Amino acid sequence: MIEITGTHHYGLTVTSIDISSRFYQDTLGFEKVFSWNPKAAYISKLVGYKTVDLHGEILKLPCSNFFLELLEYKNIKNQHLEMSNGNIGSAHLALKVKGLEGIYTNLLASGVKFVSPPVTPTIGPNKGGKAVYMIDPDGFRIELIESAKNFSDFSMEKSRDDG
Repeated sequence: MIEITGTHHYGLTVTSIDISSRFYQDTLGFEKVFSWNPKAAYISKLVGYKTVDLHGEILKLPCSNFFLELLEYKNIKNQHLEMSNGNIGSAHLALKVKGLEGIYTNLLASGVKFVSPPVTPTIGPNKGGKAVYMIDPDGFRIELIESAKNFSDFSMEKSRDDG
């Protein structure tokens, strides 16, 4: 078995670095760390495209050591995938928040799209909290969760006892 020592970053392939960067900074409060357009032979090998012109931007969530990498692939044929939750290959990012109802109201008024209004989980690790999926400019889902618990606080045995 390999030894994993921690997380490094979460990467998203986007249509436009400019649009996505503004969304993540202005809407969710991420901070820009750096942008780059790496010109090294290992990049095309790593990503599997001989002629790729890869543009990247690293953003940081201020209250954590969480880094988000936005990648825009140029000079290659690409396609936009349908990112609905149930589609294989889709992914979501989950962020803990305070005041979810107010956040939802404000973001909805500013034009941010959501899958649904906030819901209150009735079972599981977020029981009694609130959760909602918002949608970024490329269709990625971002789950906003307001909960007093983390996954590490949850036990299926205790959950069964709660009914």
